[in-house]
Amino acid sequence: MRWSQTFIPTMKESPAEAEIISHKLLLRAGLVRKLTGGLYTFLPVGLRALKKVEKIVREEMDRAGALEVLMPALQPTDI
Repeated sequence: MRWSQTFIPTMKESPAEAEIISHKLLLRAGLVRKLTGGLYTFLPVGLRALKKVEKIVREEMDRAGALEVLMPALQPTDI
């Protein structure tokens, strides 16, 4: 797929609710979009970046002999 045909909703101004610089950059670059308080969705370019980081971490963890676990998205408060 061509870059010009990819959905990348960038912003010129930083959102008022974003206080941390990394949060502002993620929103302005079109990597994530806020759904509600504390919930974000990864947009196509953000998901691609996330997958690349996961691959690098997985390769390094495999090299170190570590095992991978998958935790549920929602955790009980007593853990």
